[in-house]
Amino acid sequence: MNATNIFTSIREQVSTQENNSDFPYVWEKRDASPETLVQVFKENYDEIRQRLLTNGAVLFRSFGIENPERLEEAVNAFPGKSVNYAGGNSPRTNVKGKVYTSTEHPAHAHISLHNEMSYACTWPEHIFFCCQTPALEGGNTSIANSRQILADLSEETSNAFREKGVLYIRNLHGGIGPGASWQDTFETQSSQEVEAHCRANDIEFRWSGKENLRLIEKRQGTLIHPGTMDEVWFNQADQFHPSTNGVEIFEALMEIYEDDPMAMPQYVCFGDGSAIPMAMLDEIREVYQKNTVLFTWEKGDLLMLDNVLSAHGRTPFVGPRKILVSMSS
Repeated sequence: MNATNIFTSIREQVSTQENNSDFPYVWEKRDASPETLVQVFKENYDEIRQRLLTNGAVLFRSFGIENPERLEEAVNAFPGKSVNYAGGNSPRTNVKGKVYTSTEHPAHAHISLHNEMSYACTWPEHIFFCCQTPALEGGNTSIANSRQILADLSEETSNAFREKGVLYIRNLHGGIGPGASWQDTFETQSSQEVEAHCRANDIEFRWSGKENLRLIEKRQGTLIHPGTMDEVWFNQADQFHPSTNGVEIFEALMEIYEDDPMAMPQYVCFGDGSAIPMAMLDEIREVYQKNTVLFTWEKGDLLMLDNVLSAHGRTPFVGPRKILVSMSS
């Protein structure tokens, strides 16, 4: 299936939700108003904060946030502390300061829904995306309500993740090999800095030889939002599992790593080491699909997410596309 057919199929699957007026909540600049988004953030913080807690996502439209400088300025105006992406699992390029490109997977690839860095011991509170160049077709930043995802999962699945937690495994090479290198992942050439980061962030690490690094992180399956006290689905199990790949790649990985699945570039299981049943992973993906909401990017848009209350992903696209991202705690 080509990229056009892929994103058309995804759009058809979620078309009934695309015009949802509350998710994301759209905050549009008034016609001919001289106000900047920085002013809006400073003067309307309480209302914006409440919108985030209620809706989980706010789309600021027509404020011209279309380059790294304007994104950085806006993020710095919103209460919180900008954070870098050291230790992150997605391929990105640092553009300026703490502004990055969005995940750099090929245009034909679908990026599944996830809460940013839910595999880590700390994660961004807010995520800011801005549209520098919208795709010609597709390229939606898909979003979903994490509260509703948990509510729609079966009791068996939600209880298993709630009680057992999730174990994430990443195998990083030193510059040559499949997947990510530890240098790119931690934005450093120093193994000592990597070890210090791991110790400070509850990451078990094991060196194999001088170059290869295994990371093991035991985390939660669900989470209580500190502002609303709502329990939400908060993990990336389906995204770390090899079945996130196409059938041929999945089967090849399972054959290659049959004796030691934890040696894959990335792998996931329950926190007690037991395998996650494929039926549960299938159910999770079905619930994600059911709850996916799309909107169409316009140049200069800024989307702000509460990273716990809202999951995000990306649909395939055609043509140039450039979405920038910054995060804050």
